[in-house]
Amino acid sequence: MKMNKYKKTKLPKDFTFTAHTGCMGTVQNSLESIKAGAESGAPVVEFDLRFAEDGEPVLSHDEPVGGEVTLDKAFEYVSKFENIKVNVDIKTCDALGKVYPLAEKYGIEKRIFYTGVHEGFVDSVKKDSPKVPYYLNFKVKWWKKNNEKYILSVVDKVKQAGAVGINFKYTGASEKLVKIFHEKGLLVSIWTVDDIKNMYKILSFAPDNITTRNPDELSRIVSEIK
Repeated sequence: MKMNKYKKTKLPKDFTFTAHTGCMGTVQNSLESIKAGAESGAPVVEFDLRFAEDGEPVLSHDEPVGGEVTLDKAFEYVSKFENIKVNVDIKTCDALGKVYPLAEKYGIEKRIFYTGVHEGFVDSVKKDSPKVPYYLNFKVKWWKKNNEKYILSVVDKVKQAGAVGINFKYTGASEKLVKIFHEKGLLVSIWTVDDIKNMYKILSFAPDNITTRNPDELSRIVSEIK
């Protein structure tokens, strides 16, 4: 797959890519996954967040059943990797106020941000985690991804939510959408881009972040096109 099939676009200065939890065949929401992502060259690692019955923040996509890695342990582990950022993908807001103090405990409070924040979570995030930046998760209508009026309506929703930008599935991505969001001072994060063909395609749109389960492959491609 040659990059020249797509229009070459200079990536944003602060472009990142995120190692999706369970990247490179590791177990989801495990310390092994964090390690694999950090060592792949990804500037950001991701994991899912829920809360156990006793309110303990744990790494889990579904309802905790016991034995999950605690957020305390995950943040401690991340702190060993210099400059790695953490995308905390929240699945519930039950005890969100516990997240930032734990990040402070390990000196990584400036390195965390939220995704998974749909419109129904916004008020809780603002109330309980006011210091943590977040993307608004939004389901972009792929058949309207080049419609300026529609894109501007999504921009308004993101701004009203107080988010730094939008996080959405790659099928809704377009160069026009990214351009308009950037013109409005908002960031664009796109998930989950796993195959090489789509990596080249989405990179050509010049978003601010791409999430992938194959960060080693994306790292190679980013290095190749820079």
